[in-house]
Amino acid sequence: MAVDERTPVIIGVGQFTERIDDPDYRGMSAVELATAAARAALQDTDADAVQVAAAIDTVFGLRQFEISGPMPAVLGKSNNYPRSVMRRIGGDPARVVLEPVGGQSPQKLVTEAGNTIVAGEADVVMIMGSEAGSTAKYFADRDDKPDFTENIDGQLEDRGHQIFSYIDEYTVAHGLTGAPVQYGLLDNARRARLGHSVARYRREMAELFAPMSKVAAKNPFSSSPVERSVEEIETVTDENRMICDPYPRLLVARDTVNQGAAAIVTSVAAARRLGVPERNWVYLHGHSDVVEQPLLDRADLGAAPASAMAAHEALRVAGIDVDQVATFDLYSCFPFPVFVICDALGLAPDDPRGLTLTGGLPYFGGPGNSYSLHAIAETVARMRDTPGRFGFVGANGGIASKYSAGVYSAEPAPWRQSRSAELNAQVVALPTVPVTKRADGTGTIETYSVRHDWPVRTGIIVGRLDADGSRFMATSEDPDLVAVLAEADPLGAAVTVTSTENGNRALLR
Repeated sequence: MAVDERTPVIIGVGQFTERIDDPDYRGMSAVELATAAARAALQDTDADAVQVAAAIDTVFGLRQFEISGPMPAVLGKSNNYPRSVMRRIGGDPARVVLEPVGGQSPQKLVTEAGNTIVAGEADVVMIMGSEAGSTAKYFADRDDKPDFTENIDGQLEDRGHQIFSYIDEYTVAHGLTGAPVQYGLLDNARRARLGHSVARYRREMAELFAPMSKVAAKNPFSSSPVERSVEEIETVTDENRMICDPYPRLLVARDTVNQGAAAIVTSVAAARRLGVPERNWVYLHGHSDVVEQPLLDRADLGAAPASAMAAHEALRVAGIDVDQVATFDLYSCFPFPVFVICDALGLAPDDPRGLTLTGGLPYFGGPGNSYSLHAIAETVARMRDTPGRFGFVGANGGIASKYSAGVYSAEPAPWRQSRSAELNAQVVALPTVPVTKRADGTGTIETYSVRHDWPVRTGIIVGRLDADGSRFMATSEDPDLVAVLAEADPLGAAVTVTSTENGNRALLR
């Protein structure tokens, strides 16, 4: 099939992982990790790496945890992460961008790169990401801390971290300061809708994730290449301690990693000009980017309609149905985002095609905002090996707040636009639930989590007031209520809630 010369193609992908038990472990910086991945992507083009690096005119950089909020970078950072990497590989792009927080960003940026190429605004684009959480932990208590500070001159389009698009003063005051507790609310809300017991739902989560660990065990880029059984994942032990209900450690994304990934997207004309063989070209057949309602507005906290819409739309744009997909990589920070797409597409947890190519975030590694760039790299490699087949990548961001989906194939295809703007308008128009921020009176528990990661075991509650059905948040250190939350099944339990200057407090009624 002949395609237009402005058609985008992925010509190179690269990954890098540094494990703390590696004999040559040195605690690399985010810039160094991304540099290693970018060099691997250049080599992967099977063209002149120096020439390709020099031709890169646009770079999209993914944000690391250390620059994803107002907290300081303890070991120092570059003031221009993308240009720090490009200087190391011999590139001097006209434009570099630093993307906001969000795990959907890698797939969203592949689509954005494609649109800029089609519009003639770019020819050769690199997308890069890295996370140095292992380095930060390794040097935390050491006196020989490195200084990764770099000051690089040059243009930078910093889109801001935008972390407060996911959280605000109200949710932070009520304990939603980390992903495990945030997603714990969502998984427990889904359990409420299904009517499952605590034990049954934990078993289903373990059955969903155990096959992923088998993939991770064989992936040379995995941070924890260890196969785990269903029983090992669901059983709480000293090693597999509870983090936030309903998650023991082996159901939680592993963010203490040193990983980097990169992808190079060009026009067909640029790929030919650079001498990249056509066997390396992979096309984005379908794509979609949809934004969910704010967390507490959602009618059903156990559902994610925007994610489902994005998955269906990417397949529609590609012109295929789910049965034609050969590989999947579904964002798996916790079970909830995987369940959502399985529910939407009719996938069984034990689908013989598998639900990941990397091994999943708890086992392969969860390098912050850049995980799905690894998923894209794995998908591109698989599509090259199986021409004519399709690979699906689902990338989730925030508190199931944004979802970007992509369908890849080595089969040539024209660039197609999605209906993402229309779908986003549909999400905005969905029903919402009123929220009472200062709550006083009686109510029931709609969903919950328990923070076992705090010095005092604390219950986090989303409830409904009996008076008007409005939604509220509350926390509790009350031993009786926390015991019910952590050791029984509190869904629908009656509580009394009282507002204070520091947030709402709940007691068992």
